[in-house]
Amino acid sequence: MLGLLNKVFDMNKRQLKRLEKMADQIDSLSADVARLTDDQLKEKTAEFQSRYQKGEKLEDMLVEAFAVVREAAKRVLGLYPYKVQLMGGVSLHEGNISEMKTGEGKTLTATMPVYLNAITGKGVHVVTVNEYLASRDATEMGQLYEFLGLTVGLNLNGLSRDEKIEAYKADITYGTNNEFGFDYLRDNMVLYKEQMVQRPLHYAVIDEVDSILIDEARTPLIISGSAQKSAALYIQANAFARTLVKDVDYTYDVKTKGVQLTEDGITKAEKAFGIENLFDIGNVTLNHHINQALKAHVTMHHDVDYVVQEGEVVIVDQFTGRLMKGRRYSDGLHQAIEAKEGLDIQNESMTLATVTFQNYFRMYEKLAGMTGTAKTEEEEFRNIYNMNVIAIPTNQDIVRDDRADLIFKTIEGKFNAVADDIAERNKNGQPVLVGTVAIETSEVISKLLTKRGIKHDVLNAKNHAREADIILGAGQKGSVTIATNMAGRGTDIKLGEGVKEVGGLAVIGTERHESRRIDNQLRGRSGRQGDPGVTQFYLSMEDELMRRFGSDNMKTMMERLGMDDTQPIQSKMVSRAVESAQKRVEGNNFDARKQLLQYDDVLRQQREVIYKQRFEVLDSENLREVVERMLVSAIERQVGLYTPKEEVPEDWNLQGIVDYVDANLLEEGAVTLNDLRGKEPEEMSELIVEKVKARYDEKEQELTPDQMREFEKVIVLRAVDSKWMDHIDAMDQLRQGIHLRAYGQIDPLREYQFEGFAMFETMIASIEEDVAKYVMKAQIRNNLQREEVAKGQAVVPKESGGEPPKKKPVKKVMDVGRNDACICGSGKKYKNCCGN
Repeated sequence: MLGLLNKVFDMNKRQLKRLEKMADQIDSLSADVARLTDDQLKEKTAEFQSRYQKGEKLEDMLVEAFAVVREAAKRVLGLYPYKVQLMGGVSLHEGNISEMKTGEGKTLTATMPVYLNAITGKGVHVVTVNEYLASRDATEMGQLYEFLGLTVGLNLNGLSRDEKIEAYKADITYGTNNEFGFDYLRDNMVLYKEQMVQRPLHYAVIDEVDSILIDEARTPLIISGSAQKSAALYIQANAFARTLVKDVDYTYDVKTKGVQLTEDGITKAEKAFGIENLFDIGNVTLNHHINQALKAHVTMHHDVDYVVQEGEVVIVDQFTGRLMKGRRYSDGLHQAIEAKEGLDIQNESMTLATVTFQNYFRMYEKLAGMTGTAKTEEEEFRNIYNMNVIAIPTNQDIVRDDRADLIFKTIEGKFNAVADDIAERNKNGQPVLVGTVAIETSEVISKLLTKRGIKHDVLNAKNHAREADIILGAGQKGSVTIATNMAGRGTDIKLGEGVKEVGGLAVIGTERHESRRIDNQLRGRSGRQGDPGVTQFYLSMEDELMRRFGSDNMKTMMERLGMDDTQPIQSKMVSRAVESAQKRVEGNNFDARKQLLQYDDVLRQQREVIYKQRFEVLDSENLREVVERMLVSAIERQVGLYTPKEEVPEDWNLQGIVDYVDANLLEEGAVTLNDLRGKEPEEMSELIVEKVKARYDEKEQELTPDQMREFEKVIVLRAVDSKWMDHIDAMDQLRQGIHLRAYGQIDPLREYQFEGFAMFETMIASIEEDVAKYVMKAQIRNNLQREEVAKGQAVVPKESGGEPPKKKPVKKVMDVGRNDACICGSGKKYKNCCGN
């Protein structure tokens, strides 16, 4: 094991040596480049473009191009990339992940590889986690690119199609992961080639790459259309769910967040709805609604997983703590929450198009990323995305003091200690950043600080509009900032005047996260660029992570020793246990994401086939050849159905063939029984195809060539879109039930692959049947127009794949009864104080 670790570190060392050599070469050109005038510097871009067109590789121009960008950054931005930033830039150009600590200037580092790859004219995408950062970076770094003669586009959510086309035409396009992914899906639903906004995917640099490719990897992007469903059943199921009692009518597993009806609960449901058997095939819909209502009540928490604003349920992003307006849970869960909260119930949705981030970003020719924390997930990046993680050294040594965890017996004791620590530091003017896992925790801490008269800012999903301002002020003397779940990623906390003298920024964590990476992100807010700083995590035996991995014995031991809530323990053993618990959770999550990818790869292969063929339809001038192939295929399939090889010719159902031709292809009597008797199946097919082609020629004469070509496109697009939409839905249904095959000693993944392939072949056959029928039988109108099969909108779906996913950063941290004394120590009941 130790040998393997050494090998990994040696590999990183070897890479760094190589990168350092290249950085020295770039540095050696600095004096020559500095002598160039502004105009000469700008002319370098045209020179590089010309050299690339003539066949010179980007790698051969790298040293020179980096030196040019470095000098331009000094002149335009007043910033001059350090040697470590040059190393990070080379690593990004090579399609790797540069792990650079907070404050090391990742945004500036990216400008060099982005410029070099934009030379190709194929377009470079810079991907960020939110629109604020995309706009900020496009504006600030855009000055540098424009100075060098490149164009910059900004791809925002609210842009029109024409504005998006312009943004994507630019040499460099900034935007969020969601927007790039949704544009890809929307492009594969357009009716005219000219409506597509994206060019082929060339090179992307992803900022906060761990957040996008790891944390959000299990959440597919979905374009959804509405399916009309009655609201009454949601209301009835919700009323029933309210009557259920935990551990009597249903069980809830805190580890998997799984909720199941017990025998008593099932009997209760059957009585309530007047049915004999809840699991009867006729009660599938009712069963589904009851399960979703139960999930809404037990696993989905107000102010944790969602908030209610202006009469609507708004999802809280479980990775960033931000509100996700306009996004909805699918599969009826959103409606169940609306019923629970007594709101108007909106229509259920059906999926029109879907893709996961894993599969979207793997479509780029080259992918690179940067973050402060990726090394703990290196195996996943290498296995799934073929990217190595290169840990770039800091420009100055880190002098931050990372202290051992303090462990308290109860949550109440922990929160009081946190508030006392903040008060003590605040007295000395030291700025404090408090990291919480849930909105609820941030509000409890806020109340404790208000009681102590300490002025502070709360940064969570409820007020993310002021996020940048709050983060910018978090390093000023005497400031106290409570941030939920690392809100404010991507914005640097710079220290104000006199802060270094009082110890720099103090970071206080109120709970350990499931992932070590998130803890490291919080620590990394302090001690940037050689600044002083201190970090301290406070834990309690009642924290979710501690409870999940057996803290009961430790709690009993603390009680036996007579330790009260004011006495923490600092134990290396407990800290090691927490870390091993985190490693286990990370391993489980990796396995779940890997399994999701294996399942999603089945749909990915099918999606690529359909989208490629669909583009060929849009791009083609004349579809007659394609339509004829479909006609031949449909005819041969139908003839084969009525003339099976295992039957003698006397038993063939020739009338069936005649009926099929009459109903779907030609006018009645065009093919008769006498025409078919005595022929082999191949001859029958040839005869029908001949007559169909003759009728096709007649149709060609009835219309202008333009009308006929447009008519073919309308028919093919409509058939492909409607069948593909139904197929996605059917694959989703198959996926949800396939794990049950494991009980029969069958590998669910293999079954899913086999059945998914069979369903895909059936869908293709169905498309061919539809095209054959409509091309031959439909009356052609002069005002023929292509129509969308359904109107779609972007939604956040339920997570899928593997075990039920763990909700990551946003969790209920307190198990407090509504009538218990409030944990903030006010003396009031919880329901009248923090629980209000």
